[in-house]
Amino acid sequence: MPQSVTEIVDLLDLDTIGPNTFRGRPARSTELVKVYGGQVVAQALMAAGRTVPGDRKVHSLHAHFLLGGNTQIPIVYEVENLRDGRSFSSRRVTARQHGDLIFHATTSFHKEELGFEHRPSCPAAPSYDDAPPLADLMEATDVHTAAFWRREWEALDIRYAGDTRPQDQRAETPGLQHVWIRANGPLPTDPFLHTCVLAYVSDLGLLSASLVPHGFLVWAPGVPRASLDHSMWFHDSVQADEWMRFDQSSAWAGGARGLSHGKVFDTHGRLLASVAQEGLIRPHGAVRARLDGNGSALRTHTG
Repeated sequence: MPQSVTEIVDLLDLDTIGPNTFRGRPARSTELVKVYGGQVVAQALMAAGRTVPGDRKVHSLHAHFLLGGNTQIPIVYEVENLRDGRSFSSRRVTARQHGDLIFHATTSFHKEELGFEHRPSCPAAPSYDDAPPLADLMEATDVHTAAFWRREWEALDIRYAGDTRPQDQRAETPGLQHVWIRANGPLPTDPFLHTCVLAYVSDLGLLSASLVPHGFLVWAPGVPRASLDHSMWFHDSVQADEWMRFDQSSAWAGGARGLSHGKVFDTHGRLLASVAQEGLIRPHGAVRARLDGNGSALRTHTG
């Protein structure tokens, strides 16, 4: 994946190859077997934004991942103009590789208006200064995963501010994890680029919240994960090269799927975005063998 902020910007700088048709370049280097979902979400959002009047800001995105993308070849994004109304613009985006449909999304953009306002307060959690780098926590249980994480996400600064992994053998409470995240260097001032970078990071570790009640840390081995669908609602302006706190929770998992929700706050406690995602969490090998008939781990696993 991008090893610098410059590479993230390049990844989101799409080539225009036809009317409402864009090409996203692959990441320069990655060890991932399939294209990272956040890359496709962010590039699709960038493609949609290229076709919308400049006075409208994205407020929602709803996407489905259909096939795992090839990390070595570009992705072609085709944008369909569904509607340009007086206040809203709607777009459908399809993503293809070698003609195969791998992803589609609908996006909606809204002209700013005055209206009622309310928002939640930001829950208490350790600050980014008190939160260790996520890779440091991984290293305590699995040095290979930690080394991979450092190589793959070098362009991002990610701190882990805690979770609700159970201390006993049963998972009876919803999963919750707190993550601080920002681009690891200054980004250009384009506000929409910052929004797309937030979309890029929104898929990073969110699904792992559905594994917290079962004792797993983000990207722990033994449980392959795959995003199935992804929704975002954008509430306020984003500064993606400043600290954002991503509170991730999961109230349900079953049938080898997990459902996670996220809220993204800035350092002032403003709610910037809300996220929801369902994904595949299919245990295999020794992890699967430890499940009882109710889908509970027979012992807590932290690595």
